[in-house]
Parts: sequence; structure tokens; C-alpha cells
Amino acid sequence: MKKIIYIENEIKKNERVNNILSKYSDYEAVYIEKYTEVFNKKNQSFNLQKTNPSIIIAKKNKNFLNKIPTKYSIGNSRNFYFSYMYNCPFDCKYCFLQGHYNSANYVIFINYEDYFAEIKKINLKFNNEKITIFSGYDCDSLAYDSYTGFVEQAITFFGKQKNIELELRTKSTLVKPLMKKLEDNVVVAFSFTPSRFSNVYEKGVPSVDKRIQSLKTLVKLGWKIGLRFDPFIVYEGWKKDYLELFSNLFRVIPNRLIHSVTYGNLRYPLSQFKKIYRQNPTEKLFFNLKKNNSLYEDDHRKKISNFCMQELSKYVSQNIIFQNF
Repeated sequence: MKKIIYIENEIKKNERVNNILSKYSDYEAVYIEKYTEVFNKKNQSFNLQKTNPSIIIAKKNKNFLNKIPTKYSIGNSRNFYFSYMYNCPFDCKYCFLQGHYNSANYVIFINYEDYFAEIKKINLKFNNEKITIFSGYDCDSLAYDSYTGFVEQAITFFGKQKNIELELRTKSTLVKPLMKKLEDNVVVAFSFTPSRFSNVYEKGVPSVDKRIQSLKTLVKLGWKIGLRFDPFIVYEGWKKDYLELFSNLFRVIPNRLIHSVTYGNLRYPLSQFKKIYRQNPTEKLFFNLKKNNSLYEDDHRKKISNFCMQELSKYVSQNIIFQNF
């Protein structure tokens, strides 16, 4: 099927635009003034667009970095995230993006240098503090990199910075951009749910086994690894499944390369949850949340926290286990 690719006029001659276009064999280019003309309009349907998303190539002009609340830290005192892309090629049933945006089209911002300039400013402003910059909030950090080429440039940039680290969060197995160069202040953070759950609810995501194989490849190269069990899902048989998952993961990662481990229950801002529930009113995954206005009930949250701290601390120090509730 022909891919529709929207391109902002201001950047239509940009080399990165041409590189992205060269990856598509059959496409129609549509030129626009601003990406907001075609993205996230009120009458758009996320679920409908998800079946065949268009590409929007744009230049971001503001809000290159956003603060993250301290409670979501993985150890550093200052935390920010950036989004060089909106939306994700994977289709996880629980993904918050379906409540966050009306549109499932992919927006790719190509002015990477402006992001890096903003990160430099933040680093200078807080030059005596440790800073974490997170990638993978509005998109998967690696899944679309064969089109964008962002990761290799980001690794080169962060390798020259002090007192600052980058987290690349992913469910992808496309680790090729990480094969060329190792940087000590870059963490590759893999998100996992158990295989039995993932096979049903994470459409398009590589299997847990394949992700573990990619993780092993990075371990051999010496990359620091983050493990993310967020969202942590409660369902029939969850304890057995998570115990098996923990065992399979920690046996292949040397303790010295485990940067951090985080877990957090399934949760949404109420406005997002209402939107998601309207689109998926029969989805059993959301029934427990519906009872308590977009959050697991207290006993569920307590059960998850107790289980995770007890089991994860068998493998790593509690000092690198962080709860995101």
C-alpha cells in the first residue's frame, strides 16, 4: 500500500528528509506548512489511523525537553525527557498514546541539533548535578531508527557530555545502531511483560525470547542495561509468569552491567483513561482500573510492590530498584 508522507515546506530540501524518503519504495509526498495541520485533529481516530499510519516529517520549534517528576527518577537528581518522534510502530493494547493523541500517524522531527543544543543548556545550568535524559516516552527509541538515523547521532553527542546520561527505552530488537560505538553514559532500557501476556497484548512487538537475544548481544559489547517492568500487569497466573521472566532475564545480564530496574502498575491520567476505555469498552485488561478511576486499587498496587521488591532484590541491590506508581 502506498505510504502518504507529509513534509513541511521549510524542510523539504533537507538531507535528512531525502534520507527518510529513500527508505520507501512507494509513497506520495504531500507538502504542508505545519505538521499540526494534519496531526492530532479533533475529528481523527487513533484506532483507524493505526491500521495504516502516514508519516509526517517536521521541524520542532519549542519544548525540546520536558521535566520529569522526581518520583520517576532512576537515581539522578534532575530528570528530563525528549520526543524526536510522536507515536510508535508497535501496537500495545494498553499503550497510553491511544488516549494521549487523536492521531496514530508518525511525526518525525529532524532538527536533532536543536535538541542537543537544549540538552547542553540544561547541562550547563545544573553542572554540579547528575542528570538523566529519557528517550522513549512518545515513541520507541530504536524501533524506527532505520528510517531516522537518530540513535547513532545521539550516542555520539552524549559521549561528549559530562554528568549526564541518556536512557534509550525500547521493546525493539533493532540494535544495529548500538553496534558501532559504546558510551558509558548511555543506558539501553528494555521494557518487558511476560511472554504469555505479551503474545496477546503487544501486537507487532518482537517476542520476549527475541528481545532477550538482542539484550545478550548488547551485554557482550558491554552496554549498560536497564530493565523496565512498567506497566506491571496483574492477571490470572501473573506471579508464575513474572518469576519465569525475571529468571530468564537476570541469568543473561552480569550484575555489573545492570544499571537500574523499575516497575510500575498499569495507570493513566483519568482523561486519557476515559478516552481509551471508550475505544475499548469490552477489554478485560481495563476492568480493574474502571472500578478505581484509571488506577489499580490499593491492594493491587501493594501486592505488586511487595512482590517486585521481594523478588527483584534476589538479583540486584535494592539501591537500583525504583518504583513508578
